[in-house]
Amino acid sequence: MEQILMLSAQLLPFVLMFVLLYFFMIRPQKKRDKAIQNMRSSIEVGEYVTTIGGVIGRVVAVRKDQITIETGADRVKLHFAKWAIQTKNEGPSAE
Repeated sequence: MEQILMLSAQLLPFVLMFVLLYFFMIRPQKKRDKAIQNMRSSIEVGEYVTTIGGVIGRVVAVRKDQITIETGADRVKLHFAKWAIQTKNEGPSAE
């Protein structure tokens, strides 16, 4: 019985560290990932987005895994994977 108490007393700090790690690091990261995934899946034609590379443009086509954006005054069209979209922007003033 004494050995069980000693073992549990030694494991308790590790269990507490894992619980704290989960609530302060893992859980918030999962929430951020879910929010980003929801943002990427809700992108529609006509919205303005910024890619992870810093390209800003208006969405002209949305497919399952790919988005086409139009940039600049010369209306260049670029194709990106959905995972490459970082943020949605507010209107053409972002260009």
